[in-house]
This record gives sequence, C-alpha cells and structure tokens, in this order.
Amino acid sequence: MKNLLKLALAFLVLALSACKGGETGQLTGVLDRPSWKGINPYGMVYIPSGTLHIGPSDQDVSNTFVQRPKAISIQGFYMDDTEITNNEYRQFVYWVRDSLALTYLDLFDPESEDEERLDWSERDDLDWESEELEDLFYQGDDKFAGKKELNVEKLVYEYEWYDWQSAAHNPRLRPGEGSGSPRTSYIQKKKVNVYPDTLVWIRDFTYSYNEPFTRNYFWHPAFDDYPVVGVDWHMANAFCYWRTKLWNTYQQERGDGINTEDYRLPTEFEWEYASRGGHDLAPYPWGGYYVRNAKGCLLANFKPGRGNYPEDGGQYTVKADAYFPNDYGLFNMSGNVAEWTVTAYYENAYSFIHDLNPDIRYDAKDDDPEAFKRKVIRGGSWKDVMYYIQTGTRAYEYQDTTKSYVGFRCVLTFLGRSINDF
Repeated sequence: MKNLLKLALAFLVLALSACKGGETGQLTGVLDRPSWKGINPYGMVYIPSGTLHIGPSDQDVSNTFVQRPKAISIQGFYMDDTEITNNEYRQFVYWVRDSLALTYLDLFDPESEDEERLDWSERDDLDWESEELEDLFYQGDDKFAGKKELNVEKLVYEYEWYDWQSAAHNPRLRPGEGSGSPRTSYIQKKKVNVYPDTLVWIRDFTYSYNEPFTRNYFWHPAFDDYPVVGVDWHMANAFCYWRTKLWNTYQQERGDGINTEDYRLPTEFEWEYASRGGHDLAPYPWGGYYVRNAKGCLLANFKPGRGNYPEDGGQYTVKADAYFPNDYGLFNMSGNVAEWTVTAYYENAYSFIHDLNPDIRYDAKDDDPEAFKRKVIRGGSWKDVMYYIQTGTRAYEYQDTTKSYVGFRCVLTFLGRSINDF
C-alpha cells in the first residue's frame, strides 16, 4: 500500500510539473534520473552476500601465520561460471586487431561527436588484403614458410583504472578541505600487449616436449572451450576493462539506462567464498575431505599421486566446464588453471585486513622490487598436487609473468541489498 501511495504521488508531481513547468514545493527528489534495470550477466552466476571463515581448511602447521583464521563478510556478486576460455579471450584479441585495422584505414564514425570513435559498421567489410593493412602482418625475414601471419606485437591495448585508495586520502577531493594533487594524478593508464604468451608451454618446463601446445593451444578450434593461459595480471585487468566498455557501449546504443558496475578480477576472499559453494570451512568446492567420489573417480584436474597426470581425465588443461560444478554452479574452482585475483600478496595479510569486504591493493610500478609485484592466485592447476587445489590455500605469482597454468575469471559486484534478502 505504501509503495502504491508513493507511485501515485510521483505521478501527481509529474503532472503538476508538466502544468506549472517548475518545482512543486514538495520534497520529491530529482525525478529525471536515468533508468536502471539491473543486469543478469550472461555466463555468470550469483553469489549471495554472506559470512565465511577464511584460513586453512585442513591441518596446515607450516602456514599457520599465512592463513590465520578470521571471520569476514562479503557483499553479493556475480562470477563467471567458468574460467575465461580461449574463444572468449579471442573476442578481445579480434576487437583490438580490428580496431587497429579501422584506424589504419581512417574509418571513423562520421555521426559521432567523439572524433576518435571508430566506425564499427565497417568491421565486417574489412579487406585484409589491402596494402594499408600490410603493416599488421609479419614482413620480410620475419615471415615463416611464406605464411601471412598477424604480427602479434602490434596488438596493444590501453586500459585505465582509478586509484581510489590514494584519492580517498587527498583532502582536495573532499569539498572545502584545502588543496592537494589534481584528480588526474589518480587516473592510471597502462598499455599492454593482449596476445597470450604461447611460449609458456615451452618455457615453464625443462626438457619437456610441448611445442604442439605452443603452436595450437590458443588458435586451434579443438581448444576453443579450454581456459586461456599465458595471460599476466595486467592482461587480465585489460580484458575486464574492455569487457566493461563492450557492455556499456551496447547499453548506450539500446538506450537501456546506466550500467551496474565494472567487470573486474575477484578479490582473493571473494574467490575463496565463491569456491566453497556455501559450505563454510569446506576444504574443496565439492565439500568433504577427499578428492575422489564414492566410486573412486577424481573430482578435479590436478596432479594425482606422483606425476600420474592423465588419471583425472586431463593430462594438461581440460574444458572449462569439465567435472561437476560446486553448489553455486561454478566449474573448476579447484584445479585446471589457477586464477588471478586483484589482491596483492602479503604473508601476514590476515592479521590486519578488515572483516568487511577485505582486500589489499598495491599498484606496483615496473621498477618496483619484485616482492611488491606479487599477486594472489587461487585454486591450483592441472600441474599442482592436491594441497594447492584446496579452497583455503594461498599462493602467488608476479603480476608481469605469464604461465601455462594460470588463467582468470571475472566478477561483477551486485548493487543494493542481496538478491536473496526479501
């Protein structure tokens, strides 16, 4: 009844505003706000708000101080139900490739107020044999066996992020509180080459024949639904930024109101919470203390025993939706590939993090010490032993490194009260 009265009052105010062309003398709020319908993102599942106990999910004497138990609360969010696949990431690579081609051909949108907006209606008609696009391919001695191949060094994309932590402590950005750094100093930009480092399959293993994966893993259709690897932390962030812009552009063209939030990498605590599938202290996404079911079948893609890689059904990676999902509907939260999080790695982080949506960020510069570039990875991978695929196990990689066993998935914060709270 109360909502109906509010609705009737709103219509009355609108009618009066239309008649009088001005304010009504009533406190109604701003009436011409943009619409917002929320979002049900394709390929994502909802993780409701809740509480969990982070820390070791099994006896772990050596890591007691790295994974000190702590109760925390997490805001609800959407998460990709699988790791980002080769074919999904290829959409990003193709977008960068095609944007370069449109730029080379000076195909800008004549109807846009933005002079740098490309005319994407010309994308499907691109002539890749055109002389203007020759620079996008390997030339001269760089050609191999006479093939016309894309020069992947050209595939550079610039993404941006805002340093909210630094800005929050700048008095100038709080009205009436003195002067400080200009706002632009908190807008960070970085250019990254978006093509996956396919040489990881050779570099990661000494005296091991993996050249077929270097040649085929990212491009061959057989691996389309396998998780992308050879992607460093910056490349994963660039993908999230591009994915956000892709959705925002689509919404604007439809006149569908404003977006909800940005796609991003999960915090390590969001990742752990989602991995447990609603079961507090569960050592694995499927619950119990064992990596086999009652029939003796392995439940994840990892390194069983002493190097018996294919026993679980996959000698290397497997399809991103292989094995059974956890109770949130998330696949391969243990094994297959370890996953980047946005969180900076500190051994004693659990000693000082907040208990409300905890996270630790540090934007390491290229010339920072290597220890400052550590980012948390979670979930373990196809080449890891059982310990690393536990939900509570923390590990790290350096943000500027690429590996054949590290991928990622995106999350999207749910705005408003939890979707399950009515």
